[in-house]
Order: sequence, then C-alpha cells, then structure tokens
Amino acid sequence: MKLRVEVVALDCLMVRLFDEISETNMPWMLAASDNLHTAFAGHLIDLVPSYTTLMVHYDLTALSPSQARELIAQALIDLSPNARSSGQRHVLPVWYDLSVGPELSLLSQRSGLAIDEVIRRHGGREYQVFALGFAPGFAFMGLVEEVLAAPRLNTPRKKVAAGSVGIAERQTAAYPVVSPGGWNLIGRTPARLFDRERDGYSLMQPGDTVRFEAVSHAEFINLGGDDTPLEALA
Repeated sequence: MKLRVEVVALDCLMVRLFDEISETNMPWMLAASDNLHTAFAGHLIDLVPSYTTLMVHYDLTALSPSQARELIAQALIDLSPNARSSGQRHVLPVWYDLSVGPELSLLSQRSGLAIDEVIRRHGGREYQVFALGFAPGFAFMGLVEEVLAAPRLNTPRKKVAAGSVGIAERQTAAYPVVSPGGWNLIGRTPARLFDRERDGYSLMQPGDTVRFEAVSHAEFINLGGDDTPLEALA
C-alpha cells in the first residue's frame, strides 16, 4: 500500500492507497472507508470509493484543507485490512443469447472457446464490486478470466438495454438503465439494479460480491426480463 493524498477541489481530497487494481485491495479499502467515516463524522459530505482510491468530500465551512489532511493522516495510521464481511453476496440471473449479447461470438473467436464455454466461464466465478459509476447503479466488477478479456468497442452503441451484461478488459458489469455504452455485450439480466425506493438506490455496493447464473429464455421472461433484441433499440 502506498498512501498518497491528492487535491481534487477546494473541498475534495483523493486518498490513493494502491496503484494497481486487485481483488486483494478491497479489505484495505473497506477499512480505510470505515476509519474515514469515523474521523470526519458530521463534517463528511460524501466518500466515494473506487478501485484504488477514496474521494473525500468534506464540509469546507467546518474544516480547513490542512485539518482535513490531518484527519486523513490520523485515520489511516497503522491501517490494517478489514476483517468484517466484504459485503452482500448477489446472484444475478442472466439470459446469455446472441440477440441480447452480440459479442458472445466475438469473445468466442478471440478466446478460441465455444460460446457455451464462454458462458460457463463468465458464470463460473464470483466477482467483487470495486466501484459504482458511469450511471446510477452501474457496478464495476472483476476480475474476469484473462481469456475472456476484451477491449471496449471502437464505436460505442447509442443505446444499450437496461440489464445488459458486458465485459470490458478484465471487468464485467450490468447496465442498470438504457444508456450509451461500449462494453462487449454477452447477455441480459432481469434484476433491478437501480431503484429510488431502495435504501442506497443501487442493488450493489463496493465490497459486495456477485455471481452470474445462466437461465433459460423462459426463466428470464418469468423473472420480468425484457427480451427486445438489441438492434430494435438502435
């Protein structure tokens, strides 16, 4: 761990703990998040965790930048990885099909694996939620097997259906709402990933773990999924 504090704005500091994305970072990130919440108490406006950083947005009317830095330094002295549970575990049903996951064939060609094997491998491991961003409820997860890794599309789609499951490099994610996007799409989940009536809004939070479970078309529909082909959204 290489602790650095960087200025983002007058009332925001970026606490950088690591230089590389790794699944082993999360216990440290959770511990740092807990300590910072306690240290800043009512003077904390927002704390945004990511793969290797935590952005601390504090009340500038209550704390000076130097005081904020001091609180961070004190909070992270002798930091040790958090032993508590890393978060909730989620199982997301996914209908893997070319009509909603057109890059299944591309990933099959790139990897030399049959499409069924691509599906099996994507659903064969548990992924850690590293961060939320891009759109409300959009959870960046990883890491997928290297054989499944693929760069983002050269030309992003103008519309990606809500629930679309994709891969970009060694990350995977599901789109919570209809939006533009350049990830390699491989399927669709009926899960409601963002809900204003839910506490915290997002189904998933950093530190949670996710497993994707393949379901049939009939199961997908019974769970409330929308099977509108991707091309119909263009």
